[in-house]
Amino acid sequence: MTRCPCEEEVLKKIRPTPEERTYVRAIGQQLIEAVERSGKAKAMMVGSVARDTFVRGDRDLDVFMLFDPALSREELQEEGLALAHRIAEEFGATWREKYAEHPYVNATINSLDIDLVPCYAVASATEIKSAVDRTPFHTRYILGHIGSYADDVLLFKQFAKSGGVYGSDHMTEGFSGYLCEILTIHYGGFHPLLRAAACWKPGEVIDIEEHGTKEFEDPLVVIDPVDPERNVAAALSLSRMFEFVELARGYLAAPSEAFFCRPPSPPLTHEVFARLLAARGTHLFSITFGTPDYTPDTVVPQLRKSADSIRELLERSGFPASRIDVCMGKERCMLLFELMAETVPVMRRHIGPPLSTRENAEKFLAKYVQEEVFAGPYVEDGRYVVELPRRYTRAVDLLRSKTLFDVALGKHVRRSMKQGWTVKAGAECWDEEFAVFISRFLDRASPLARIKRLTGK
Repeated sequence: MTRCPCEEEVLKKIRPTPEERTYVRAIGQQLIEAVERSGKAKAMMVGSVARDTFVRGDRDLDVFMLFDPALSREELQEEGLALAHRIAEEFGATWREKYAEHPYVNATINSLDIDLVPCYAVASATEIKSAVDRTPFHTRYILGHIGSYADDVLLFKQFAKSGGVYGSDHMTEGFSGYLCEILTIHYGGFHPLLRAAACWKPGEVIDIEEHGTKEFEDPLVVIDPVDPERNVAAALSLSRMFEFVELARGYLAAPSEAFFCRPPSPPLTHEVFARLLAARGTHLFSITFGTPDYTPDTVVPQLRKSADSIRELLERSGFPASRIDVCMGKERCMLLFELMAETVPVMRRHIGPPLSTRENAEKFLAKYVQEEVFAGPYVEDGRYVVELPRRYTRAVDLLRSKTLFDVALGKHVRRSMKQGWTVKAGAECWDEEFAVFISRFLDRASPLARIKRLTGK
């Protein structure tokens, strides 16, 4: 397969070295043998290390412990964690419990980040009892179909990482490693994939095994070859999908190593942030509160839901928003709102029903004729209109009020905010803990726009 010169250079940098492959696989094999010596479960390596599609340095090793499906979920959790603890201690590792659909153990063994995950040894992916049961089937499928495409997958992963669209976590909403592998196999390599992606439209459907049994409404639909009830691309947002489309078009037009190694942008300083914010003439507000004690997959969607609800409240109250964003920090979370106005007049117009809808019009009149108003109700173009006093004329007062609890906040966000929240405005929004997040918010640009600025092309 003919590659651009820049791709060969990139591959020299990102291919795992033979020594790295041997080392990681040896540790994995030792862990598998330790699990199977227990007589409690079978074991296998899964993920990119097992499939030989990991980028140099990304040596996270996942070892799945496959238990008898006859065990109850409680027994799986109890026996799985006990075995994982024993294995970690046998290797002298520091370990901690983590939680996905059910608990697993994360350990550091010989400088490698290891996940020891209990799951059921089901006969097929359509018989899974928990989401993790599907993963061994993914590994087997990719190993059976990857052929000569391992380098193509590495290029795709590095291309997506550099473009900021790699990762299926709720903060990124991008491409998972498994999705990268499936797409590469389906299209027959990195270049055919880019050419196809350059023409993608919302609702694109890829069904590599031609299951054709279920319809999805996601921006990109990639039917899981081992489970026709699942869309592998379900986590991919429309924005990340078309950032990748943009990158594909840009690279095909002018291939460059810059698409694979974009340097991270340093965060702004407080002084530069204040200067840029003043130049925009908009009004920035931040809400911060303690981070709920749950995983990002649980918290981040709730942050987005809460920010959307608060945005709707602001706009109903006369404060139109330009942009909003959220960030989950280790100790605190931040919701960021850029508004087009920070104050509004005391008076607001409230449009009522047309008088042609007699019952509604009479109810409106009866309600407001008894209230203190600036004017009205009066008839304008066949409808009732009334001019009312606002409760809040400053956005900051609204954001500091308990009115926030009247909107649809995420459950854990609401509970955290009940313990207290802080609202800051303008340059005071600057916070060292969120320096990168705030900088990216203010200096937002598409991946291709950043590359073009960097290369001057």
